[in-house]
Amino acid sequence: MGREVPGSGIRVEEESRTRTVAPPLYRVLMHNDDYTTMEFVVEVLQTVFRKSATEANQIMLHIHHKGVGECGVFPYEIAETKVARVHSLARKTGYPLRCSLEEA
Repeated sequence: MGREVPGSGIRVEEESRTRTVAPPLYRVLMHNDDYTTMEFVVEVLQTVFRKSATEANQIMLHIHHKGVGECGVFPYEIAETKVARVHSLARKTGYPLRCSLEEA
């Protein structure tokens, strides 16, 4: 887009600015149950959410004591995929481990 300076015959190009909007973020929550082992929860936190062993243990203990804990914050599609991966891994091993999403 441009405009012409009146009476000069000069055309001035205007720069348009486009703002990108970050996608909304979602928290992935893991819920405590009486059947899934603590070791499995730590393994899932390390493999699916790429947490260190120390951080995975801290999150697992938080989930164990509080009933629910945050595994990470992601754009919707990524969060949804991580929840599906957790459910798939849990079902393959026979655990009822449950994850959910909530808008951050």
